[in-house]
Amino acid sequence: MKEPLKLVVITGMSGAGKTVAVQSFEDLGYFCIDNMPPSLLPKFWELVRESGKINKVALVIDLRSRAFYDEIIELLRNLGSDNAIDTKILFLDASDEELVARYKETRRSHPLAMEGRLMDGINLERDLLRDMRMKAQLVVDTSKLTPRQLREEIFHNFETSSETAFHIEIMSFGFKYGVPIDADIVMDVRFLPNPYYIDALKKKTGLDKDVYDYVMNSDKTEVFYTQFITLLQTIIPGYKDEGKTSLTVAIGCTGGQHRSVALSKRIGEELKKSYPVRISHRDIARRKETVNRS
Repeated sequence: MKEPLKLVVITGMSGAGKTVAVQSFEDLGYFCIDNMPPSLLPKFWELVRESGKINKVALVIDLRSRAFYDEIIELLRNLGSDNAIDTKILFLDASDEELVARYKETRRSHPLAMEGRLMDGINLERDLLRDMRMKAQLVVDTSKLTPRQLREEIFHNFETSSETAFHIEIMSFGFKYGVPIDADIVMDVRFLPNPYYIDALKKKTGLDKDVYDYVMNSDKTEVFYTQFITLLQTIIPGYKDEGKTSLTVAIGCTGGQHRSVALSKRIGEELKKSYPVRISHRDIARRKETVNRS
């Protein structure tokens, strides 16, 4: 039997953390929509079901008027009667004192009190959302939660996979083409023996066995590999504990063809024993492209 499509409706008080929440659902693999007009949602949901490519959707609802609220209630009532859709409501709340403090800090106006008192907007929003809060399967009070703690609460309640959302990218690159700007850790392996100066290996890459063996059969390589893999295995749990969902480790040599490719392959294969890992080689085809253009 086909599993129902999952729909999480993220709603609650303005300033209670909906932005952090939707980012957390993105990290969990949900297709996220922020404030789509209710009248368009049935058509969107029909397209989702027909495509068969999306099975988890998180919808952010930010109430701005009574008419908007009534449309949403009707929409949720219709979705709730559809057995092909598993609908859950996540309601984010916070104390009046905390909401006022957050608005004062950001110097924003409340969406329901653009020209009036902040508390008037908060009170009106609480009144509009009273029924929605009662219908919610999960209510989270974010008054004393940090963004990281809110993420952890969402992961705890909505992560369905037995595997953690945390994953690692091991990337080889060439320094001559620039350091990857999205790397968390950058390691320079240009001190290792360079196959580029061996005629039989020059036009090959670290994915070829003879090049790989040439790099790995060096005592320098073995000492480096042992110490670097130990370092990574020591620090990776700390990145996870800090709430990171991904870690990019960039390993560079001069051209990104030989040494960095071989080391990325070996390190990535070792880390795959403990974590979801993707191995990529940013510049491995650069020299070939240059030759073809000349």
